[in-house]
Amino acid sequence: MPKKPLIKTKEKAPIQIVENKTFIVENNNFLNSTGKIAGFFKKTFGLLKMVSTTQMLVVLLIMASFLIGVLVTKVQYLEANQTANNQAAAPAAANNQAAAGQQGLTDGQKVANLGTGKFPALGNPNTKVTIVEFADFRCPFCENFFTQTLPQIKKDYIDTGKVKFYFRNFAFLGDASTVAANAAECANDQGKFWEYHDYLYKNQPDESNTTMYNTDTLTQAAVSLGMDGNTFRSCLDGKKDSASVNKDISDAQTAGVSGTPTLFVDGTAIVGAQPYSAFKTLIDQELAK
Repeated sequence: MPKKPLIKTKEKAPIQIVENKTFIVENNNFLNSTGKIAGFFKKTFGLLKMVSTTQMLVVLLIMASFLIGVLVTKVQYLEANQTANNQAAAPAAANNQAAAGQQGLTDGQKVANLGTGKFPALGNPNTKVTIVEFADFRCPFCENFFTQTLPQIKKDYIDTGKVKFYFRNFAFLGDASTVAANAAECANDQGKFWEYHDYLYKNQPDESNTTMYNTDTLTQAAVSLGMDGNTFRSCLDGKKDSASVNKDISDAQTAGVSGTPTLFVDGTAIVGAQPYSAFKTLIDQELAK
């Protein structure tokens, strides 16, 4: 009787017993990976055991001190910014009045015996109505008045022979303002006040930028407007007209001025860089008298 052929069967994977559970493992990769992971954790926990509790506390205290220092610095920075923002916002709080705001003087208040100062009038000096402006050449609200409102007043009232306009210094925004005021005085000494007045406002930088308010730059501007450079430089360096600047400031304070621009129409105050309509109403009232 012929023997039956042997039938080969597929060998089963070895049976591994791990923690009383049976798994069929196709190859040894799983065991190799498991061994590597186990080795990693063993090394990690071994390192942790080498670090004492005291050393860990020292490290944590150092980290906490650093974070507290960062927090304190951040709080101080925010407080400083808030203070600066409050100070910067204060000038515009009341009707766009300039830097320090107005404390005593109010719109419509009448001031008697207000002088017109040293500078020549813009317009016919024999006209009926007089406007006097106290301003700072570095004041952004004054520049706004110069750009937005004065041209309309000039067109409707100054050029038509109804109003004369005077400028007086109220330099209160720091040393650069005083330098600009003295430069305007020196230009006036050479008969170029209004040309220099316009130059200073047309070229006014940001209030925080004072780089142009030095002898060299201001003298170059004077020369470009037809003035003698040496005479202007000597005047500015020597503060030749500082008494006139101080007189304007003193008269302004006596009248109650504490910010710029402050204007007077026949002695009646208009506080801040107000629109043309505010001036028109008051000027027409004075012309009708």
